[in-house]
Amino acid sequence: MFTPIQLLLSAQRKNKRLISIIYDLLAVTFSLYFAMALRLDTFNISFGLAEIACLVITGSVTVFCFIKLGMYRAILRYMMMPAIGNILIAVILSSITLALSGFFLQAFIPRSVPFIYSGIAMIMLGAPRIIIRTIYHHYYRRQKPNVFIYGAGSTGRELAYALIQGDEYHPVVFLDDDPVKNGQIITGVRVHPTEEFDRLRSLYEPVKLLLAINNINQGDRLRLLDKLSTWPIEIQSVPSVEDIATGKALVTEVRDLDIGDLLGREPVDPDLELLSKNISGKNVLVTGAGGSIGSELCRQILSQSPAKLVLFELNEYNLYEIHQELISSASRQKLSVEIVAALGSVQKENRMTKLMVNNYIDTVYHAAAYKHVPLVEDNVIEGIRNNVFGTLHCANAAIEAGVKNFTLISTDKAVRPTNIMGASKRMAELVLQALADKGTSTCFTMVRFGNVLGSSGSVVPLFKKQIRKGGPVTVTHPEITRFFMLIPEAAQLVIQAGAMGNNGQVFVLDMGESVKIVDLAQRMIRLMGMKEYYDDNSDDGDIEIQFTGLRPGEKLYEELLVGESVEGTSHKKIMTASEDKLSWDEMSVLLEHLDRCCHHFDTDCIKEILLTAPTGYQLKNIELI
Repeated sequence: MFTPIQLLLSAQRKNKRLISIIYDLLAVTFSLYFAMALRLDTFNISFGLAEIACLVITGSVTVFCFIKLGMYRAILRYMMMPAIGNILIAVILSSITLALSGFFLQAFIPRSVPFIYSGIAMIMLGAPRIIIRTIYHHYYRRQKPNVFIYGAGSTGRELAYALIQGDEYHPVVFLDDDPVKNGQIITGVRVHPTEEFDRLRSLYEPVKLLLAINNINQGDRLRLLDKLSTWPIEIQSVPSVEDIATGKALVTEVRDLDIGDLLGREPVDPDLELLSKNISGKNVLVTGAGGSIGSELCRQILSQSPAKLVLFELNEYNLYEIHQELISSASRQKLSVEIVAALGSVQKENRMTKLMVNNYIDTVYHAAAYKHVPLVEDNVIEGIRNNVFGTLHCANAAIEAGVKNFTLISTDKAVRPTNIMGASKRMAELVLQALADKGTSTCFTMVRFGNVLGSSGSVVPLFKKQIRKGGPVTVTHPEITRFFMLIPEAAQLVIQAGAMGNNGQVFVLDMGESVKIVDLAQRMIRLMGMKEYYDDNSDDGDIEIQFTGLRPGEKLYEELLVGESVEGTSHKKIMTASEDKLSWDEMSVLLEHLDRCCHHFDTDCIKEILLTAPTGYQLKNIELI
């Protein structure tokens, strides 16, 4: 039945245009013939030269109008109302041409014929196009999986229209909580109340639910996701209206839910004055610029219009990626910021000093570090060299170059650490505190926070990968908890904390409530349309959650403070802590000893130093319940 249609649709574009032109000329001819037949009440009509000339002129004008109106550039299967409007315009012009040519050529064209002709031509020129599109639409949509759209607002309507035209999904149902919209039909899709979900799911068997609501606050969105997480269907979202309007995304770019939706917390609006204080109009350097935190710091810094932004990174590919991204972003935002990409290691002090001096650096954000706990545990020497001595070399270079502000990005694992990574970051804090007490023109501050969702090594991409493979999802312990924050929020708070600090000050970010990792895994599984199960209940779920046991150096939960002396600041999400520290004389002796241990690859010696220094380091796992 559909073979001729399929042959037509699969033909080359030029052949389709030729077929369309030939058909339109035949349609004009038959329309004029039938118009004359209806007017004269006979099919026995003789055409003279004048009548044939009128036909040629009318046909030529009609095709010319179709060409100018883009009818032969349009894809027939996607034709909608605008194309029908163009056909109407072309038919009206064609009828006027018929009337005028008949008058000037003295042809036998009764005055009522152009009106009859216009009606017939509209049917003959428009109907085949509509029929072909309808046949194609009803045939082709059966090849696409069904989806539901949650939200019948402007975003939902645009999404439905785009999906109908596209090749990926077929929207069959709108779901909306607004009773005013219930029962409406939008682009051929009916709006239903959410209470009918179970019935509709059985009827249409959708593969996923597309969340097309972007005009609600974060709190309402979180409550909505709590409700939807109980539905047995995979949920994805569409870009915001702003991203679609600015060209950052297409309406059809459905994606997994934002990791902020998984976190279940509302970010706090930043203090714009603090954000710009150490950045606007200044020369800024970011170490580890290609990492998760470093790259987001660069994005946030760029938005504050520095005079120069220097990206320092050891990994060539990561540096290239963030450099290209920032150049494009600066061009799009019309920012006159000089962006410098610099390869190198923070362990080379002369390289850092030269870089800071040559670029007249005012502010440094030190994000370069080895952060993966098991890897650093297995590579103690490199972890100490990079995290401790890399920080020392950067700090010395900043002092030598006259840098005004130096901010270290630290971690909650530096508090009473049970692993080398955490101990090395606490040692890096002690180095900066000792330098601050030594007295320098550079203001050293440290900002400590927990895990960021979506960063390299984060559990979110790992869980997502495991779920898509069919499981199991691995969690180290059923009671393990972590503090979580979104990368953009963490980067903004780091910048703000660095702007309000005094020399040697340690800042702690308010991470909100700690999150049980198993709850996060469970939420991800359910929002991807599946149900979790555990070892003893394998028949009642889709994805298994396995508990693998705590890894070496891993705590059951993390802390953010070493001592109890905590004070608030002018920002409600930033606190400051007073903690034990060493004088520079004490620190220099300790560093010299630590350097000798690293030189001789003596890991036992390194651990002994970390145990005796005021790091709080403990060799055994501590399960704090």
